[in-house]
Amino acid sequence: MSNELAIVTVLGVDKPGIVAEISSALAGANVNIIDISMTVLRGFFSMIMVVDISRSELDLNSLREELERRGERVGVKVLVLHESVLRFMQRV
Repeated sequence: MSNELAIVTVLGVDKPGIVAEISSALAGANVNIIDISMTVLRGFFSMIMVVDISRSELDLNSLREELERRGERVGVKVLVLHESVLRFMQRV
């Protein structure tokens, strides 16, 4: 089975619980985290994840809405893009 990938970006002021909130939403939707990078710079939190959505129980729009809702709960902005969008942007 091949992976269907999406990119999840999370930005905001650092506080406890951000990673737990976002990762639990992904786990709840049966989305697997393939790669993850995060850092805190002068109190600002940033995280980017490559996730496999091939077995997700939610379509991409529903997953995006759920992650945005979870992000609002902990005060961060969440952006979710299908990998094809980024690959297309490379060609333009």
